[in-house]
Amino acid sequence: MTSLIVKTIFLIATSALSVSATAKNDHKKHVAKAAPAQHYAQRAEAMRFADDLAERRGLDREWVRQAIGQARLLREVPRLVLPPPRGVPKNWAAYRARFVEPVRIRAGLRFWQDNAEALARAEREYGVPAEIIVGIIGVETLYGQHMGGYRVIDALATLSFDFPDAHPRAAERRAFFQRELEQFLTLMDRTGIDPHDPRGSYAGAMGMGQFMPSSWTRWAVDFDGDGRIDLWRSAQDAIGSVANYFVGHGWTAGMPTHYAVRFDTAGLQLDELLAPDILPTFSAAGMAAKGAQVQGEGAHHAGPLALVELQNGADAPSYVAGTENFYAVTRYNWSSYYAMAVIELGRAVAAQRAVP
Repeated sequence: MTSLIVKTIFLIATSALSVSATAKNDHKKHVAKAAPAQHYAQRAEAMRFADDLAERRGLDREWVRQAIGQARLLREVPRLVLPPPRGVPKNWAAYRARFVEPVRIRAGLRFWQDNAEALARAEREYGVPAEIIVGIIGVETLYGQHMGGYRVIDALATLSFDFPDAHPRAAERRAFFQRELEQFLTLMDRTGIDPHDPRGSYAGAMGMGQFMPSSWTRWAVDFDGDGRIDLWRSAQDAIGSVANYFVGHGWTAGMPTHYAVRFDTAGLQLDELLAPDILPTFSAAGMAAKGAQVQGEGAHHAGPLALVELQNGADAPSYVAGTENFYAVTRYNWSSYYAMAVIELGRAVAAQRAVP
C-alpha cells in the first residue's frame, strides 16, 4: 500500500509482510470455525456512519446503508493489526530472504517479459525505473498471485468499527479506516461496481499493487487505454498506477535510491545520525562530519540523505545512505526493510533478465 497502509504492521522486519502473504490461508481456517457472521446492519454506530457518509458524499442513503449493513465482522482481522510482542528482534537477512528468492525472481522475470512494453513506457513517462515497479508488484502480491481473499467491504468495516482498543494508536487507525471505507464506497458508486464483490487484503488493499481505496482514487491510472481502471486484471494499469504513485510521492528521475556507507568509528555520532530515522536530513558532507562517509558517487550527492539502519538480529546491523528516492519507496510502505526488499528484488529480476 501504499503510504496509507497501516504503519505499525510494517515496522516489524521479520513478520510484517509474511502476515499479508498468508492471510488467505488463515482466513480459510477461521471460516470453518467462526461463530455465526455478525452483519453491521445490527450495529447502530455503523448505520449512523452510513447515514452521515451518504449525506456528505451525496450518495443514495439506502444504497450506503445496505452496503455497510451487509458487511460482515471478520473476527480474525483485529488481531492481525496488533503490534507483535515487545522484544521481537528485527532481522534484515531473514526479511530479505522472504522476497529476494528464486520463486519470486522467476515470476518477476516472466512478468517483465510479458509486460516489457508497458514497463518501458512507464519508465519513459514517469521516470520510475522498471525494476522498482517490478519490485513493488513482486513484494506486494507475487505478480498478482496473492492479491487477498477478503471482501474489501468486510475488511474495511471491521477495522472501522472493531479496530482493537489494545493498539497503541487505536483512535488514529480507526479514523483512517473509516476514511478508507468512505473512499471505497464513493469509488464503488462512481464505477458502478457492487461493493460486496471486490476482494483484497485483510486491511482492504486491492489489486496487483495493493492500493488502498484513497490511493486508487488519487493515483490509479488507465494505462492500457481501455476506458476503465482495473488493478486486479490489467497488469498495464497496475504498472502505470504504481509509477504514478511514486511520482506523486516525490520520486526524482535518475536519482539512485541509496549508497554504500563506511564508518569512521573514532568520530562516529551514530545516535545523531539515526535520530531522523529514514527522513533524508544530512548532506553527504554533514554525514561525513559525523563519521559516516558516503561511498562512490554518493560522496557528491546534491540532495539530503538519511542513515538507514537494518538490524540483523544478533549480528551487526547493515547500513546504507538513503536518498529522497529511498524515502519515496517507503511512502508505499513505511519501512526501510520493505524498501530495501523492493529495491533488491527488482535488481535481482533485472540481473536475471540480463543473463543471455
